[in-house]
Amino acid sequence: MSISVGDIVEGKVTGITKFGAFVECEDGTKGLVHISQISNDYIEKVEDVLKVNDVVKCKVMSIEDNKISFSIKECLPKKEHKKEFSKKTFSDEDKNSNKESSPESAFDDLLSKFMKESNERLDSIRQRENKKFSKKRKYN
Repeated sequence: MSISVGDIVEGKVTGITKFGAFVECEDGTKGLVHISQISNDYIEKVEDVLKVNDVVKCKVMSIEDNKISFSIKECLPKKEHKKEFSKKTFSDEDKNSNKESSPESAFDDLLSKFMKESNERLDSIRQRENKKFSKKRKYN
């Protein structure tokens, strides 16, 4: 079985380093899964996710000078960003309201709320600074 770029293969983890994991396919071909290609999430240590002899599904990313680069991340289901956005940003009030809102209008609402709060904080900082400055002028 010869593999080519874009193929999805299954292999066994044969070694782990600081920068990734070595994987051997059923036909004996070996390659590296770089730490950045193991998961969609941040990984501090490869050992936190993979162990020697784990069987993993990988996508062949490149083959150069008999060096094969694999990606486990490419075989994982893609996260839907719109769903994540709505889960993180909508409060229970927003979920229970009867009005329909699109992600764009939700973003506009969040942006206007942020701007309002930001301006209020900035105004209070300016007021404190003005008080400090006026006290310094009185004493000089």
